[in-house]
Amino acid sequence: MDGNSKNLTGGCQCGAVRYEMLGAPQWTTICHCGMCKKASGQPFMAFAGGKADRLRWTRGTPAFFQSSDVAERGFCPQCGTPLTYGRKGAETLSVTIGSLDDPAAVTPTLQNGVEGKLPWLDDLPHFKSQRTEEWMARAGIASVTSRQYGENR
Repeated sequence: MDGNSKNLTGGCQCGAVRYEMLGAPQWTTICHCGMCKKASGQPFMAFAGGKADRLRWTRGTPAFFQSSDVAERGFCPQCGTPLTYGRKGAETLSVTIGSLDDPAAVTPTLQNGVEGKLPWLDDLPHFKSQRTEEWMARAGIASVTSRQYGENR
């Protein structure tokens, strides 16, 4: 965490569900477990969390899926964006860092579930890189109009 005590805001792609985390997160993590990979459709999930009573829903209400006997995951019922992870009975809740309005505002400091880490993640610095504009030009895409809340690219 970067020591920033400002409230963090975020929400889903379509804007139906929005939240505010009061104060800086108490922890920031990346999880490589199989359930997180499946829930996100990605190689890992990144979370920022703290006491559940520090999270306010400012628009809409997420839907929840009990992904195991100990955890439930919140997501937008309209667009499906993964929003939260919480352990049943715990007084804590994590939001997905990717759902923050400013994901760069927090930096993960711990990796969980490292036994499930995909081996090629260590090679990321060696992968060829390109900016979005370069990919679009090569793909013959002149412009993209985003339908994501708060964004227009």
